Order: sequence, then structure tokens, then C-alpha cells
Amino acid sequence: MNVDDTDGRSWCPCRVKWSVRARMVVGGDSGMSTVEYAIGSIAAAAFAAVLYAVVTGDSVLSGLESLIRQALSGPS
Repeated sequence: MNVDDTDGRSWCPCRVKWSVRARMVVGGDSGMSTVEYAIGSIAAAAFAAVLYAVVTGDSVLSGLESLIRQALSGPS
């Protein structure tokens, strides 16, 4: 059942139903940026912890020491 609207367009209840759903889908993400920031912060902290564990490991420290010793000793 179509009824003419004031501007001459036909009005259909199904169009109202779809526009309400579309607004709910598009506009229903309130708080989304806060969740994204929280997940990004957790991922950054986890990456920092892994990087710290790798850098403070014995193999990395000995490799850096030997590299610095070779650089300071000059050309052989």
C-alpha cells in the first residue's frame, strides 16, 4: 500500500523498516573506538614484553658486545 507523501514520492512501510535497520547498523558502533584503543594498547604492551625478553637474552647481549668490541678495536 503506497501513499503519496507531501513531496510527491510514494511512501511504503517497508522503506521505513529498512531505513531504521540501516541506521541501527551504521550508527550502532558507539564505544567502538575505545575498544580498538584498548586492544591496540594490549597488543603494544605484549609486543614490548616480547621485545624486552628477546633483547635482554644472553645471545643478544653477547652479540651486541662483540659488535661493539669490533667497532671500537678499529680496522684489523
